[in-house]
Amino acid sequence: MTTNAVNHMMTKLGVLSAHPGAFALFGLYAALWIIFDRESVDWHAIATMSALFMTLLIQRATHRDTQAIHAKLDELLHSHGEAQNALTRIDEREPEDIERFRSKARERD
Repeated sequence: MTTNAVNHMMTKLGVLSAHPGAFALFGLYAALWIIFDRESVDWHAIATMSALFMTLLIQRATHRDTQAIHAKLDELLHSHGEAQNALTRIDEREPEDIERFRSKARERD
């Protein structure tokens, strides 16, 4: 796999982990673990499931906040007459591409 494909896959995985379906998948995983291997569900297993659940919660909250910020910034860019329209779609690029764009913008200033 190329680096670009791996980066795209990682970004997509981050978005999928913020989807409500990830919580359903987690619930199914926890239920199946309890049903099929009840003896191994101890404090360590509970801590593991709690850590995974909290990770999903944090990812969901972060994704929601990021999407809200992007929506607000898009609205500001659309309302500002001199703004570049290309900036409204920059969030669809890979993080490394965005960093390169920001570095170039800093050099121009």
